[in-house]
This record gives sequence, structure tokens and C-alpha cells, in this order.
Amino acid sequence: PFLLDLANQVLLAVVGSVALMLLTGYAGQVSLGHAGLLAAGAFTTGILFKETGAPVWITLPASALVGCGLGFVFGLPSLRLRGLYLAISTLALHFIVMYLGHEYETRRGLSSGVVIDPPALGGVALTDARAWYGVLLVAAAASVLLALNLLRTKTGRAWRAIHGKSAVAQALGIDVRRAKLVAFVVSSVMTSVSGCLFAYYRGFVSAEAFSLFVSVQYVAMVIIGGMGSVLGAVLGAIFVTLFPYGIEALVARLPGSEALANAVFSIDYAAFGLVMIAFLLFEPQGLVGIW
Repeated sequence: PFLLDLANQVLLAVVGSVALMLLTGYAGQVSLGHAGLLAAGAFTTGILFKETGAPVWITLPASALVGCGLGFVFGLPSLRLRGLYLAISTLALHFIVMYLGHEYETRRGLSSGVVIDPPALGGVALTDARAWYGVLLVAAAASVLLALNLLRTKTGRAWRAIHGKSAVAQALGIDVRRAKLVAFVVSSVMTSVSGCLFAYYRGFVSAEAFSLFVSVQYVAMVIIGGMGSVLGAVLGAIFVTLFPYGIEALVARLPGSEALANAVFSIDYAAFGLVMIAFLLFEPQGLVGIW
């Protein structure tokens, strides 16, 4: 059961990682609002279920629609901003969604989060981890196939050109403004759908589950996996998801592990930072470069 849960976590991360890879790794648009988009999809699902009892065939498209709207609104600054300024503008998305989520929990008296019943497919509720593995495997495969096919289109080629040099891309006749907005919208829709699946898989939604560190983790997936590679997004999702468990297992084998038990989280954060620095310095192409 533990290994099956790890596999399901990886598959969930793959969907969000591929979405961010399209935006940052290919279109070159920096975003720190990924956790906010995950939260938007999860809270849309939780609120619709709590208030109306909406089934999954309503909550899933609704989450995608919310992601589309957020992607468009917060993609607009990318038409004028770039680099650090664009990253700060996307960070605002995270704080706005977190504020709204906290407000909903507080006003409804849901101190432990919004509890969600398992979704039903074909009249059968998804309560078994193996059934979830099948669903999440399909979702991850679909996100990878969607990304690979998008990158073969005119839009995908425009993203690569913008990432290389937006001024040159515009001189070649590419509608840079449209391409940037499309990148934000596509990435946001995929991320919000991932948030919806996360909410159903965990069975509850809480603002505490979408801290800023989650955004950092997804950025790390793109960097560690290898910028500009769908395979890198998959490898990065696997590495970053399993990394904390590897550190925990390693600490447990050290002499005096009982004394280090309370410091596992600190060790994990420190090791995570060191790994990111090591990849940036010694293997900028990430796991794909090693592959």
C-alpha cells in the first residue's frame, strides 16, 4: 500500500510538472504560482462538492474552467513583464488563492479542511488505491501525450522561438502576445485539473496542503528533470516526489537515528537545496542530460 501511494503521488506530480514545463521549460515564462493553481482546482472541487454535492463530471470541467480564467488573467502581465518581475506577479496568484481558500474554510467553520467523498466512475466509487493508480496513470499519460502533440503544432514551435528570443520571434511574424497567453492558459488548465484529482485522491482540501514550498518543488522538478524536455518533467516529478522518503530512509540508517528523528524535516529541506544547487552547477541539463 505504501509503494502504491508513492506511485500515485508521482503520477499526480507528473501532470503538474508537465504543465509547468510547457510554460517555463518551453515558453520561457517564469511562474511561482503553481501551488496557487493546484489549490484553485482543489478548492473548486471541494466547494462545489460541499455546497451542491456536484459529481466529478461537473467538478473536473469546472476546475479546468477556473484554471483557464486564472491563466488568462495572470498571463496578462507576461505581455509587459519578464524575469523576476513576472515571477513576482505570478506569486500574487498564490497568495490570492490561499487567502480565498482560508476565508472559505473560516467562514464555513472547516478547521480541518473540506472533506470530499470518493468520485464514482460507472457507478463504482474510487476507494481502492489500485483503481486510483489506473485513473492517475491515464491522466499522467494523457498530459504527456497532450504536451508532445502541442509541441509539434505551430503554437509549440512559437513557444520555443519565444524562449530563444522573443524579439526575433516577433520579427519572424510570430504573435508573441497570443503565444504567451496560450502558454499560461494551457498550463493553468492542466494544473487545475491536477488539483482536482489531488482533492479527490486525498479526500479533503486544506489551504495548508498548498504552501509556497509546493511551488518551489515544482520548479525543482523542471530544473532537476531538465529544462525544455517532457521526459525531464517526468523524471523530475519522480525524483522530487521520492526524494524526501529517500532522505528519511537514509537518516533512519544513521547511527543515533532516534536523536535525529525530530530533525528529519530540516535535513530534508537542506538536502533538497543542496541537490538543486548541485544540478544547477554541475548538470544544467538535469536528469535528461545524465540520461
